[in-house]
Amino acid sequence: MKGLLLAGGHGTRLRPLTYTGNKHMLPIANKPMLLYGLEQLVNAGIKDIAIILGPIKEGVVDTIGDGSKFGAKVTYIEQPEPKGLAHAVMISEDFMNGDQFVMYLGDNLLKEGVDTFVHSFKSKGLDALVGVYPVKEPSRFGIVERDDKGRLRFVEKPKEPKSNLALIGVYVFGSAVFDAVKNIKPSWRNELEITDAIQYMVERGKRVEVLNVNGWWKDTGKPEDLLEANQLILLDLKGEMKGELSEETAYTGSLIMGEGSKTIGRVNIRGPVIIGKDCTIGPNVYIGPYTSIGDECILKNTEIENSIVMKGCRIESGKRIVDSLIGNYSTVINSNASIPQGHRLIIGERSFAQL
Repeated sequence: MKGLLLAGGHGTRLRPLTYTGNKHMLPIANKPMLLYGLEQLVNAGIKDIAIILGPIKEGVVDTIGDGSKFGAKVTYIEQPEPKGLAHAVMISEDFMNGDQFVMYLGDNLLKEGVDTFVHSFKSKGLDALVGVYPVKEPSRFGIVERDDKGRLRFVEKPKEPKSNLALIGVYVFGSAVFDAVKNIKPSWRNELEITDAIQYMVERGKRVEVLNVNGWWKDTGKPEDLLEANQLILLDLKGEMKGELSEETAYTGSLIMGEGSKTIGRVNIRGPVIIGKDCTIGPNVYIGPYTSIGDECILKNTEIENSIVMKGCRIESGKRIVDSLIGNYSTVINSNASIPQGHRLIIGERSFAQL
């Protein structure tokens, strides 16, 4: 069985963070989100993997390379325009060469991995297996409906959904899917929808089932989704101390601190928190729960909580920063304003903010 990992798309809902890079390389708990999907495929025994690349490729090839450092063999397939998930399947046909495969959307996070999908697909002799999960806003997703006779119907982003079971972005397919993607028409979005391809298979008697996933699942399409995914990942991490803490540093909960990082003076850390390599934290810093600090960051005279700070940032705000995403190599400094308040920031790469 092979793997198909999707890393295309423009990431418009995550701008300005995605103006300068691929959204799938945004960090969750200091690791590019695309690597979570890659590692889950490898952990399920899938080592031959194709990655679909869109027009924004920055960081993907440099980070993953040929896949050998992750225990995989990686091939890159270009999709210059976002023509839909079914189109991504279509252009992978030569790579699959008749093999069964798992398709994993690279901006999704799944706690339990894909082992159950692979086992269920093989044991039942299916043509397609689709992961589903109940959601609060089903009109944002492709969904599956089931009638009173148990028959399945797949619909893309319905205005009046009849079900709350969303397609989570993990699919297992046999070779029958390639006939399906060649015989559907573009949707109103001018994309070839994977829901239409799956429905085509259903209507022609192919063996299609859905799998309700256990544990949590997170689609990271919006800034608040990134922060929630960061929370979920941090909750599962165990503490690891490779840096140096000053005598005046106090921390509770889980703390991961990378090599070369240190705290100076009075610092208070309330985990779960992850701090990357070669960071300088302090003096007079409070880092609250669910915060990720990337490599080579400097934090002084600031409070920050439930936030993602990416590589090479300098924060000396003198203020409280909450629920924020701060892009690589950005600077946030104090404007000496006297009114205390909390600030929520979404700052793109190499930005400057004065609070």
